[in-house]
Amino acid sequence: MQTLRIAAVSMNSPLGQREQTLAKMANYCRDAAEAGAELILFPELVIHGHCTPNTWEVAEPVPDGPSVQRICDMAREFRLFISCGMSEKEREIVFNTQILVGPDGYIGKQRKIHCSRDENFYYKGGKELPVFDIGKCKVGMIICYDNQFPELARILTLRGAEVILMPHAAREGMWHDAESEKLARRKVFNYFSSYAMRARENATFCIYADQAGKAGIVPMYPADHFNQPNHPGGAIIFSPTGDILKHTSLDRIEDEMLIADLDAESLIAARSHPNFTIRNRRSELFGELVKDQVTW
Repeated sequence: MQTLRIAAVSMNSPLGQREQTLAKMANYCRDAAEAGAELILFPELVIHGHCTPNTWEVAEPVPDGPSVQRICDMAREFRLFISCGMSEKEREIVFNTQILVGPDGYIGKQRKIHCSRDENFYYKGGKELPVFDIGKCKVGMIICYDNQFPELARILTLRGAEVILMPHAAREGMWHDAESEKLARRKVFNYFSSYAMRARENATFCIYADQAGKAGIVPMYPADHFNQPNHPGGAIIFSPTGDILKHTSLDRIEDEMLIADLDAESLIAARSHPNFTIRNRRSELFGELVKDQVTW
């Protein structure tokens, strides 16, 4: 790995506003490039919205759909690697997908593997865990709820990942005034700070970026239902030792961008430590992890 500068964006994705969202993403890409960033992470499903009622209709092919082409244009214009989420359609089946593109075009994708709550109504789970070499580092992507399964980060690390991107569209609280807004934001910060363990146990940089704001109303639920797309949001950048390098506001739910340098020396130090887990793990004892625990 070589040291690189990364941007992590926490932003709202109002349902049915793809063009406005893409325009906002372009502005963030411009700002990130001007700040010297080389890689920018946007949240899960940022382009089409999270569990939008017409997900099947708005989903697009990857990489040949118009949204991927727009993101590739941004990457080319601003000389950035860009990771962002969208609804992908292949053979009439829709996936919750995070794409990765660079200045030279489309690189690859990660499909969300474990669907949470009502996501099974909209998406089919993926099956692959790719790692992508972008020159200065090797990158893996784990989407939202998938981060609750520590095996995924471990597999990506074993496959060479040095940076793990963690895009989210987490629905972890409702708010109606300044005080409840602060409580909702601090709740998600405390909850997702636990990803420090994903970074520490694998000696990887981990970058969390969540949707932020009220995206609209899904008619199939009451307006105050916990499945409504209300995202307290935020972004956090973790070092390979699990330290928080930078985070967004703890009081306000609003669009924000973090910029931080991922120092290659800190990754080297963590992986040179005598207790580096990948060196010491006893994989011959872990067979139970791949056995189905349910008998029919």
